[in-house]
Amino acid sequence: MTHAPTPLADHHNRLINYLRISITDRCNFRCQYCMPAEGIPLLNHADILTYEEILRCARIAVALGIRKIRVTGGEPLVRRGVVPLLAELSRLPGLADLSLTTNGALLGHYAVSLRAAGLHRVNVSLDTLRPERFAAITRQPALASVLEGIRAAEAAGLNPVKLNVVTMRSVNLDEIADFAAMTLHHAFEIRFIELMPVGGHAYWDPAQLVTGEEVLRILNERYELAPLDDPAGAPVSDRLFQIRGAAGRIGLISPMTDHFCQRCNRLRLTPDGKLRTCLFHEAEVDLRRLLRAGIDDEALAGVFRTAAAQKPAGPAGVIGGVWKCTSAMSRIGG
Repeated sequence: MTHAPTPLADHHNRLINYLRISITDRCNFRCQYCMPAEGIPLLNHADILTYEEILRCARIAVALGIRKIRVTGGEPLVRRGVVPLLAELSRLPGLADLSLTTNGALLGHYAVSLRAAGLHRVNVSLDTLRPERFAAITRQPALASVLEGIRAAEAAGLNPVKLNVVTMRSVNLDEIADFAAMTLHHAFEIRFIELMPVGGHAYWDPAQLVTGEEVLRILNERYELAPLDDPAGAPVSDRLFQIRGAAGRIGLISPMTDHFCQRCNRLRLTPDGKLRTCLFHEAEVDLRRLLRAGIDDEALAGVFRTAAAQKPAGPAGVIGGVWKCTSAMSRIGG
């Protein structure tokens, strides 16, 4: 008689059941807080995990108790064959939730096929609703395409559509109430995210940080908010609210002022096959090297177990009193 494997856990008694898989470091945007206008040096094609290698890692991870997978980038929809990959992932026995993070520019084209492939929902990164401001942030005049993609995702049933809004004082502080208003008649989840010093620090200015508490004060001046207590499926990092009578909800993600390390349940797989246990910790395991050296499934499962067990309690260091991550997010995965 075979027994289910012991779920992944670390030495800090955290259950690890969430894997983020970045399938590409390429992106069709050049967001100012993510990369310079000319982009960053790209990985060689041979250094990127193949879809077969990604699926093998995912299959092992799910067998070990991973129940939620998010596919990210870069921009995942720029990689050819992403829909068949998602279809294969959706069929993994035991996987409960499959989602994708995108900038939304190609979502209008892909939404129906993504849903048909078994994708449950999408997160769309969107920091402004103003065309000129959008073009300045992303260096692409593509707001109309992104809004079209959001509507297409909603219509296709990729619900709830979650919109990730990085709040920045001199950029979009005046749009917080406008974003919240989108939940009045649509079942969107607007997620206000504190700016983090990730991917190099040339852009980082603590004065730009808008805390979750400040966002909440701004919203309370305009709307009557009700907290949502531990709703089903809510990430451990979210505080969720709903405007009275609204169709959607509002999330606050505060990694800078409300550290949630003690509740972190995730691992990350980078495009070039590095298994990373903490966004703010540079330690990683080179799964690509092991895969291409012929590691068997039992040994690969052991690597996952060891990496999860050694997941650090928190970040490795700070810059200017805050946590640091020197790797580009397009290399790690959003």
